[in-house]
Amino acid sequence: MGGVEKAQWIELYHALEKPLYNVVYRIIWDAAESQDIVQEAFLRCWRRKEDVRADGVEGLLFRTALNLASNRRRRVKLWRMVGLGSVPEIVDERACGDAISRPVQDAFEALPEQLKHVLLLTEIAGMTYGEIAATLGVREGTVGSRRTRALAMLRERLAAEGVEADER
Repeated sequence: MGGVEKAQWIELYHALEKPLYNVVYRIIWDAAESQDIVQEAFLRCWRRKEDVRADGVEGLLFRTALNLASNRRRRVKLWRMVGLGSVPEIVDERACGDAISRPVQDAFEALPEQLKHVLLLTEIAGMTYGEIAATLGVREGTVGSRRTRALAMLRERLAAEGVEADER
């Protein structure tokens, strides 16, 4: 990060740990694993700090966390498919501070990964379209259209299940 001091790095950790956790948690739905992924994302970015511009570190952290969470999720699915990970899915709703109903969680899970990432970064992390575009390597217009499409798909799926779209 060429020039960012250790104290600034610690401030960045304090500012982004919770938003990163909230995004990761909604990909893998496991509190302990989510915390591990956040720690790993910070560690990986710290190791590359000399190669990263200070104004790009936030996007790099979110991109790293999203990739790690997606990889972990794929690995768990594979383990379950081959019978090695018959761990029941337990959602610790207290860990993220707000309970999400199973129908809403299932509808979210059914979204394509690209749409899910945009929704997480806009709605959970509170990032701007510009920040998300830089993080995901797409145009701002693409971020907006993916967000719109994701929300429409969620509403459609929830309506088909007879669930109010604003239910949490």
